Amino acid sequence: MLNLERLRTLDAIARHGSVSGAAQGLHITTSAVSQQMAKLEREVGRQLLARNGRGVRLTDAGRLLAEHAARILSQVELAQSDLEAQRGQVVGELRVSAFPTAARGLFPTAVAELRERHPALRVRSRELEPEHAIRAVVRGDLDLAVLLDWYNKPMPLPDGLVKAPLLDDPADVALPTGHRLAGRGEVDLAELAEDEWITWGEGEFCHEWLLFTLRSKGVEPVIGHRAAESHTQLALVAAGLGVCVAPLLGRNPVPAGVVTVPLTPRVRRHVFVVWRADADRRPSIRAAVRALRTAGERVGAAGESTATAARNAETAG
Repeated sequence: MLNLERLRTLDAIARHGSVSGAAQGLHITTSAVSQQMAKLEREVGRQLLARNGRGVRLTDAGRLLAEHAARILSQVELAQSDLEAQRGQVVGELRVSAFPTAARGLFPTAVAELRERHPALRVRSRELEPEHAIRAVVRGDLDLAVLLDWYNKPMPLPDGLVKAPLLDDPADVALPTGHRLAGRGEVDLAELAEDEWITWGEGEFCHEWLLFTLRSKGVEPVIGHRAAESHTQLALVAAGLGVCVAPLLGRNPVPAGVVTVPLTPRVRRHVFVVWRADADRRPSIRAAVRALRTAGERVGAAGESTATAARNAETAG
């Protein structure tokens, strides 16, 4: 009889590509991974791992069994989901992630609601950039992830994930108060061709979107500074070191010395949540999606109120 936990260990090595990566993903030590694999090799009577430089690789038998392990574990996940759905109880542990501004703008409200409504559910949250979060959900390291894409650049998703929208997040441009365009009612990105940009880390989805969008307008951006966190970007803008795109979600409060101006045409991020299809019937997943949608509706309503107040103030002026 094949041991499920040892199959899970083999699956983790196949997904992570190393013993250390599997250990990190499973939250156990590397020696525990090695022990599990040694026991599994004795059970099946075949060598599953082979030395590959300083690391390991799966043998032909290891790859064959890993493929079966992935299917078996998916069926176990589906069975657990069905049993949880039959009980109709929101219980257990739920591992979730979001990109930083969503973690700040959505998680406090959503997780607090889950704790109040479902005290038997333990939510474990973390900040994670979308590209890493997708891989973590596919691997099974996360149950659910809040992601984003842009109005003109969709986020590619692998098969086997379910997606639900949370909100559309408008983005303005953040300028130093002394900037030549700070008093404008709206700004086209092409008008910032000569400005120095403050952007996200190289290779990150939002950074690639900014380059793609500016270049589509014939602008080759000058990148002055990089910062993963929006508040760090805004602090650099306040110091007069450049301009940045500033989505509404998680933005407030805007520091002194910064003015946000709407972009034309309007720029929006689509914020959504994904989870594995084989976990679709879990009540905890459904409860979390409902809580995130409620939090998203509140953010959207607050953003609309802020925009209306700004329009009214401009008209009164």
